[in-house]
Amino acid sequence: MENKSRVLIIGATGNLGHHLVNASLHFSHPTFALVRPDSFSDPHKSQYLQDLSVAGVTLLQVSFSLVPLIQFSLLKAFKSSVNSICLSLFSLEDEDSLVKAVKQVDVVICSVQAKQVLHQKLLIQVIKNAGSIKRFIPSEFGLDPDKTQISGMDYNFYSNKAEIRRLVEADGIPYTFVSCNFYTSYLLPSLVQPGLKVPPRDKVTIFGDGNTKGVFVKEVDVAAFTIRALDDPRTLNKVLYLRPPGNVYSLNELVELWESKIGKKLEKVFVSEEELLQKIKGTFF
Repeated sequence: MENKSRVLIIGATGNLGHHLVNASLHFSHPTFALVRPDSFSDPHKSQYLQDLSVAGVTLLQVSFSLVPLIQFSLLKAFKSSVNSICLSLFSLEDEDSLVKAVKQVDVVICSVQAKQVLHQKLLIQVIKNAGSIKRFIPSEFGLDPDKTQISGMDYNFYSNKAEIRRLVEADGIPYTFVSCNFYTSYLLPSLVQPGLKVPPRDKVTIFGDGNTKGVFVKEVDVAAFTIRALDDPRTLNKVLYLRPPGNVYSLNELVELWESKIGKKLEKVFVSEEELLQKIKGTFF
């Protein structure tokens, strides 16, 4: 029987993280997941963690200093599960928890939010010191930070990710950087219309000439590709670009598809690149 890499997923209750956990299980990897202590106070996340226990969750020993007693009692209720997923509570600034977790796995996947990207620095140091991790996939999962230009309005979003890349490379850690471009759930539900949650039925805004292509990938597919890549020697120390040909569309093409679906033409309002950049500059992030 093929030996599967033991996978540690950081950010397992997040938007992409829970798909990574499910994909890791689907492909029969022994899966370890680190989640924040406050996840158990969130009803939705707490239910999700219970679902993981049904799928076969084993909890690592948790320090009382990290988890309130009321949460620890909930954890004890989960302990009857089998050893297919190991769930621990952590902070990316809690070195002891990171060391204990990293020692038990072969692969580390981080899927924390963009604002926490630089918090991976301690994790990278722990991985370097351990010397046993055969693949690290840091939190990126978007546009390639080394190729994306935002006309001086980066707000450190991509520069922080690029900084993490350089640190991983400098420390000689085996890696795969995953560039999946846009999540379908972020832009497609509104037809790329800021402020809307559903596609417009009367008027649509076209940015630029509307012909620039974008790549839209479902989070569940991003997770599946990521898990399949972690034991693939072709992806070692490479950037993995997810660009399925059927997922590449311009805004004009998306609007045309929507118009054919609803059986009517939409009024087009064109916003030039210069106008768009001015609007972005005037927006508080």
